Amino acid sequence: MPHIDAEIASQPHCWNRAAALAATRPDGLPRPGERVAVAGCGTSLYMAQAYAALREGAGLGETDAFPASEFPTGRRYDRVVALTRSGTTTEVLTLLARLGGTVPTLALTADPDTPVATAANHLVVLDFADERSVVQTRFATTALTFLRATLGLHTAGIEADARRALAEDLAPALLKCAQFTFLGQGWTVGLAHEAALKMREAARAWTESYPAMEYRHGPISIAAPTTATWSLGPAPQGLDEDVAATGALWIAGTLDPLAELVRVQRLAAALATSLGLDPDEPRNLTRSVVLAED
Repeated sequence: MPHIDAEIASQPHCWNRAAALAATRPDGLPRPGERVAVAGCGTSLYMAQAYAALREGAGLGETDAFPASEFPTGRRYDRVVALTRSGTTTEVLTLLARLGGTVPTLALTADPDTPVATAANHLVVLDFADERSVVQTRFATTALTFLRATLGLHTAGIEADARRALAEDLAPALLKCAQFTFLGQGWTVGLAHEAALKMREAARAWTESYPAMEYRHGPISIAAPTTATWSLGPAPQGLDEDVAATGALWIAGTLDPLAELVRVQRLAAALATSLGLDPDEPRNLTRSVVLAED
């Protein structure tokens, strides 16, 4: 069995541990009213986007999210949070080095025995959510769960939704689709981008992702009987009818959006297996992007 299957299945347990850790209020967490930036690469960037929208939406202060390589020079922040599963990602380490001594920094990682441990002022270690698969699943969702919990936005019901996402059968029609589009609103836009990435990484699927209200402005032209459009969280009124009229398969997110992402992870792994692919070792990918020095 691929490692990714066991890692996906362990998420409710990991989320519970992350919420318990958040309750201890580790040093370095953003404080109410601070202007905060969150940075990451790939999957970590999409979790950063989700957290930024949640924090700002909760009225706790302006919160921006950036790819670590695109962090704006000269913009003032009270604190910077970096997400890196491996603790070795070049762009994240470069950013933390550039910020050193100018702004407090906090890093979330799965491996404390890596350069990020000394690059950031504060460290939150989620080693219980580390993974053997190259494709991130449980570390990403556990990091976001930890951050959601620090905002008071995690409940036992979310973990129950994740268990339901693991227990229920996937719609058989999904495995027959040739193209997948994922939609979100607010904080779930980041989850939609992550859902599309999981399908590309694990199953080499043709996937797209958009803010839900933007879907009508061009992307819906791709919808057809061979495609699926999946909403992570509530969808804008009438969008389900618009998609149904194209003949595409409409999937309404009925669980907590993070639990809905678990369903997508399962689909990505199942589709990869059905195609004879190894979801643990995707083509052209490694666990961490470490760039050679010039």
